[in-house]
Amino acid sequence: MEVAEKVKAKLRELPEVPGVYLMRDLQGRIIYVGKALNLKDRVSSYFRDSTFSTTTPLRRDLVLTVADLEWYQARNEAEALLLESKLIKDYKPRFNVALRDDKRYMMVRIHLGHPFPRFEICRFRRQDGYDYFGPYVSAPSAREAVDFSERRFGLRVCLPLRPGAADFKHCLAEVIRQCSAPCMDRVTRAEYHQRVADACSFLRGERPELLEEVRADMQAAATACDYERAASLRDTLAHLETAIRQRRLLTGDPGIRIRDAQAGVEELWHALRLPRAPRVIECFDISTISGSHSVASLVCAVDGMPQKNRYRRYRIQTVEGMNDPAMMKEVVGRHLEDIREGSRAAPDLFLLDGGPTQLAAVREALMIAGMTDIPTAALAKRFEELYLAPGDPPLRLPPDSPALKVLRSLRDEAHRFAIAYNRKLRARRIRESALDDIPGIGPAKKKSILSVFGSVRRLSAADESEIAGVPGVGAALARSIKDWLCPPVDGVSHVDMNREP
Repeated sequence: MEVAEKVKAKLRELPEVPGVYLMRDLQGRIIYVGKALNLKDRVSSYFRDSTFSTTTPLRRDLVLTVADLEWYQARNEAEALLLESKLIKDYKPRFNVALRDDKRYMMVRIHLGHPFPRFEICRFRRQDGYDYFGPYVSAPSAREAVDFSERRFGLRVCLPLRPGAADFKHCLAEVIRQCSAPCMDRVTRAEYHQRVADACSFLRGERPELLEEVRADMQAAATACDYERAASLRDTLAHLETAIRQRRLLTGDPGIRIRDAQAGVEELWHALRLPRAPRVIECFDISTISGSHSVASLVCAVDGMPQKNRYRRYRIQTVEGMNDPAMMKEVVGRHLEDIREGSRAAPDLFLLDGGPTQLAAVREALMIAGMTDIPTAALAKRFEELYLAPGDPPLRLPPDSPALKVLRSLRDEAHRFAIAYNRKLRARRIRESALDDIPGIGPAKKKSILSVFGSVRRLSAADESEIAGVPGVGAALARSIKDWLCPPVDGVSHVDMNREP
């Protein structure tokens, strides 16, 4: 199976994070959109020979059509699902079928033309006169949103289109669910429709103050030691926040990520007891593959959002072998020199991908540089523990903490950036090493040859005359290069094989 060069290059760059991937054809059209918990594993699986030989004809047709890839990182599976659904609706890729009708997600609908409208949960969006809300990734979030809206605004749950006294006789919703009972004229039709309008506004995310009501009720219940009610309200609040977040993500609200990031920065300030809010956070990671090509990355976030113009990459210069703490110390020390010289501003927080040993090594670098006032923390992958000072027990933030999400996102970005640089250097070394053993080629000639052909693969495919045309090569060396890269088969050289009989 032949894979386009552009696709091969993109496969090497894929991060091991949740996200959504887009496949394009030669004309640049999006032909498939998919989601993954691990982008690298999922997308790479399409292009394995073993998968290609056993998959369906439709999947083989897709793989053979792909000419380019792109992807978007997500914070979790739910966000990836929502983004996948939105992109499929926007672009309608021809290889996508499963998500076009929202079959995977719950929807909430209401018909405002009915005499006394009521909410319903469904799985399909149709052109039927209903107003739709969603889709919702989780069914509990959809049901909680409907249940809260019905209770809060006194909406009916009974099935008749025009409920009357006979229906009221067998219904307890007025007592149990605080129904406004329009069937008994407890409210006028106009008043009931206003309640419905308010509920629809809430489902669109336009009534955030209602969440504060729930939060206040939860705190009041906890203060009164009514822990069962407090726990119930806590769960309700979590579902409602999830439902509104999903709605905003699907409608492309650009402010939600910014607000979440800002909330995370604010929480970090207090959780880590920092002297000021960590508006600028710089994160370091080390990448060493098979004990060689050790590199480091520095990524930066401002107000919790990545700032790629402040990213940096480093080659390890003074440390041999597998010694992450020493490498971290070297890189941070070099960065501190830039800060001291004024070419970089000091951050509000250094974040390290690692544990107590990395933290201790960087503390030494800070002491040597005389900059111990810069707060530093290390985030260990196992259990997501946060180390703040040597010898102190680690801090564990709640899994859904906005602060932890900011730190985890930055740590994962540093990891991705470091691995991408490491792979780039390894690929470059592999490309160039094939020329190192050819007699007559030194560093200068190798550089000249690669500047013309760009890669050993293109050099191998070139004619002998093209190679001889490179300054300093000539016909004799060109023939040696071709014979070295394309060895004779059964005693017949590549030149003889191309001659006319």
